[in-house]
Amino acid sequence: MSFTADRLLLFGATGDLAQRMLLPSLFALDADGLLATDLKIIGTARSDMTDSEYRNFARAALERYLPAERRGRMAEFMNRLSYQPLDATTLDGYDDLAKKVGTPKHGLAIFLSTAPSLFGPTIKGLQSAGLTGETVRMCLEKPLGTDLATSCEINDAVAGAFPEDRIFRIDHYLGKETVQNLLALRFANIMFEPLWNAAHIDHVQITVAETVGLEGRVAFYDDAGAIRDMVQNHMLQLLALVAMEPPAHFDATAVRDEKVKVLRALRSVAANETVTGQYRAGAIGGQAVPGYDEELGKDSGTETFVAIKAHVDNWRWKGVPFYLRTGKRMPKRVTEIVIQFRCVPHSIFAGKGATMQPNRLVIGIQPEENITLSLMAKVPGLDREGIRLRSVPLDIAMPDVFSGAVRRIAYERLLLDLVEGDQTLFVRRDEVEAQWEWVDAIRAGWKANDVTPKTYTAGSWGPSAAIALAERDGVTWHE
Repeated sequence: MSFTADRLLLFGATGDLAQRMLLPSLFALDADGLLATDLKIIGTARSDMTDSEYRNFARAALERYLPAERRGRMAEFMNRLSYQPLDATTLDGYDDLAKKVGTPKHGLAIFLSTAPSLFGPTIKGLQSAGLTGETVRMCLEKPLGTDLATSCEINDAVAGAFPEDRIFRIDHYLGKETVQNLLALRFANIMFEPLWNAAHIDHVQITVAETVGLEGRVAFYDDAGAIRDMVQNHMLQLLALVAMEPPAHFDATAVRDEKVKVLRALRSVAANETVTGQYRAGAIGGQAVPGYDEELGKDSGTETFVAIKAHVDNWRWKGVPFYLRTGKRMPKRVTEIVIQFRCVPHSIFAGKGATMQPNRLVIGIQPEENITLSLMAKVPGLDREGIRLRSVPLDIAMPDVFSGAVRRIAYERLLLDLVEGDQTLFVRRDEVEAQWEWVDAIRAGWKANDVTPKTYTAGSWGPSAAIALAERDGVTWHE
C-alpha cells in the first residue's frame, strides 16, 4: 500500500544500532530536507527516560558519530523526537505506547531492531494496541532466524499481523551506493549485457573482508559464525544482483522476482567446495591482536572465515564459478566484486612483451566506492621484438566523479524508502527462505563430513586451503 508515513516508531531506540546508524541517518535526512515536515519519530526501549532525557541521549549519540560539519539543524531534529519506555515481553505497556504514537494522519512505519526472540511478543503487543492496521508497515532488522525453520517462525509471526506488501526486511548492503550502482552499471549501459554470460565471463569473486574481531558481538557471533553472519544475507544478495536477469521495470516486484530466480538456481555445495577458518593471534595494522578463542574467553568451533565455490545453474551462468570469501581479522577492510572475463580466443600479437591478460571489472563497495575496468594497451615506444602490451586500468572513483555528493550511510536510503513505502531495496520472504535453504544445506554438509575450522593468523587472507580452493581451478584471489 502506497503512503508516506508521518510517524516512525523505533524499537531498540537506545541500542548500538540506533546510536551508530539510525539516529545519524534520520538526522542527515532531516538536515537535507528529505523528511516530511510533519514526520514524528518515537523511540521505545526498556530504559526509563522522559522525552527530554531521550533527546539528550540522541544528541550525545549524534555528537559521537557524526562529523562536526554535519551537525547543523540539531534543534529542529530534536523537536521530532519523543520517547516511551516499554518492556516488549509483556502486553502491559503497549496501550501507553499507542497513546504516545497518537493517530497518524497518513500512516505509521515501525522499525523493529530487537533480539529475534522478541519479534513474536512485540507483534502480539502491537496487535493488542491496534498498531497493526492498514496504514502501518513493519521493518525487520536482521538476524531473521538462525536457520530456515526459525526464519519461517519469525516470518509466520509477522505475517499474522502484516501482509507481505507491508513488511520491509532490511539488508543494509542494499542501501550502499555502489551496490545500487551495480544495477546502473548492468542495466543502464548496453556494452555489458552482451558480455554478461558464461560465454565471456570466466569466473566471479565476491570478497567481504573485515579487520575487526568480535567487537562486542560475542554471544551473537559465536552462535552465528561467518556463514550466517555474512554469507546468508549480504553476500548472497550481492551474488543475486550480479547474476540476475534484467527486470522488466525497476520496482520491488520485478527486481525481487529476478533475484529469487538466481537464489533458487544455486547448486548444492559439496563440503570439499568450502573452506572454514578461525583466526589465531597475529597483527593488524602493526598492532598485535588476540586469537578468537582468547577474545571469546573459551574454546570454540565457530568459523570466523569461510570460502565457497558456488554455481548458478541456469542458461546464463552454466559452468561459471562464483568464489565467495569472507572473514574477520583480514589484512584490510574491503568489500568488492570481481568480474573476470575470459581471454581472447586467439592473440595476434607475438613477442616477449605481448603477454595477454584477460579483462577484469572490479566493483569496490567499501571502504572506497569505485569501479575499475582493466584493458590491454600498447606500451609507448619501440621494441624489436614486437608490440609490448600491458594491462591498464580505467578507474571511476565515485567520490571524484561526484565530488559534490555527500557520502551517505546505507540506512539513510533504506529509512527514507521505509517511510515512503518503496520495497525495491528490501528483501522478500521467498528470498530469505531461499538463502537459508542453501546455507542450511552447506552447514549440514559440514556436520556430516566433520568439517572444522582451519586456523589462520590474524592479518592474513585466511587459511591456505582457501587459496588452494581457487588455484586448483587456475584462479587467483584478487587482493
